[in-house]
Amino acid sequence: QLHIDINRDAEQQFEQILLGLGAVSVTLSDASDQAILEPGVGQTPLWNQLTLSALFPSDTDTDTILLQLCAQTGASLPTWRWETLEDEVWETRWQNDFKPLQCGRRLWICPSWCEPPRPDAVNLQLDPGLAFGTGTHPTTFLCLEWLEGLVLEGKT
Repeated sequence: QLHIDINRDAEQQFEQILLGLGAVSVTLSDASDQAILEPGVGQTPLWNQLTLSALFPSDTDTDTILLQLCAQTGASLPTWRWETLEDEVWETRWQNDFKPLQCGRRLWICPSWCEPPRPDAVNLQLDPGLAFGTGTHPTTFLCLEWLEGLVLEGKT
């Protein structure tokens, strides 16, 4: 996997070239801890400085990729590095990033692949996804705390 630190204005050019050189995926991440808040409708903001990560097959000639990238962009490369990734079961690798989340005093959101940390608590088994996510978004978290504070005993 090739990691390159670039300016936001160069992102599309670098992404297209790397895909053309055989990258199987390209990922963008923040290179300088710049906060991006909720975007407006139809907006896709990018950080001013970003790290572009391009995943290549393991038999890729890395020197050729770098030479071609320089030739096609007409510039010397900014900060870059190659990383060899270990073979993993990528379909489930993302699950390592999600752990049970405590919301309030006794409410926990627990992914199905994790044991609840407190079996006596109110444990909501919910897998992260696009519809709900992980419960870490501030508005979701506040709603969960509010729900936890409701007195529901004797009510249906």
